[in-house]
Amino acid sequence: MQSFSSDGVNLAFIDLAPTGDQPRHETIVLVHGFGSSHMVNWVNTQWTKTLTHAGYRVVALDNRGHGESEKLYDPAAYSSQVMAEDVRRLMDHLDIPRAFVMGYSMGARISAHLALAHPQRVKGLLLGGLGIHLVEGVGLPLGIADAMEAPSLDGLTDPMQRMFRAFAEATKSDLKALAACIRGSRQVLSVEEVGRIAVPTLVSVGTADDVAGPGRELAALIPDAEAFDIEGRDHNLAVGDKSHKQAVLAFLSRL
Repeated sequence: MQSFSSDGVNLAFIDLAPTGDQPRHETIVLVHGFGSSHMVNWVNTQWTKTLTHAGYRVVALDNRGHGESEKLYDPAAYSSQVMAEDVRRLMDHLDIPRAFVMGYSMGARISAHLALAHPQRVKGLLLGGLGIHLVEGVGLPLGIADAMEAPSLDGLTDPMQRMFRAFAEATKSDLKALAACIRGSRQVLSVEEVGRIAVPTLVSVGTADDVAGPGRELAALIPDAEAFDIEGRDHNLAVGDKSHKQAVLAFLSRL
């Protein structure tokens, strides 16, 4: 992995060259979800292999507080706007003037804020695992932060709290940093703001996802957006679904 300083915060990232026979001379930046990392969200699910094989340069970072990036413990350090600027600064660091940007769950929230703040930097926007909760509600309940701070997994009874605490432990995450992140990264966009997202957008949500909110409701608010239903998949399993990959590749090929 490589690293760079984003306004004084050390962030880790990977930068992969295309492996296919026909490089597209396009870059896609990947932004992972809460409690995950570039490895868990994008490498282990074969996304990086799929995209590089399709001819794309792939850049993926570990968000602040996650993976191999610096851990911070102030919730204010994790606002969606701040983390969107991390992605923008990574693009600056790598001299990438414009790229496709794909985020999942919290990463989709970050990517949407990036597209709104810097539309000239985003050629196409791919929002996975986040639907109308970008506007209405915030997706993951605040109780996830409490789960991160609980003395142990054994004392938790709520299924969602147990799922995220177990996932964080399995990925050897910094629980204190994740608690700060979930408290600080809950910014929604208004209907008017979503309506100003001025780039082609694909919204992909699993039909069994009880975290994201309906994807088609969000897509209806974005002027140049389409929706894809990831059939039968919940929030976790939708990420690496084969049909999801096919839909993304088809969307990218049209831009």
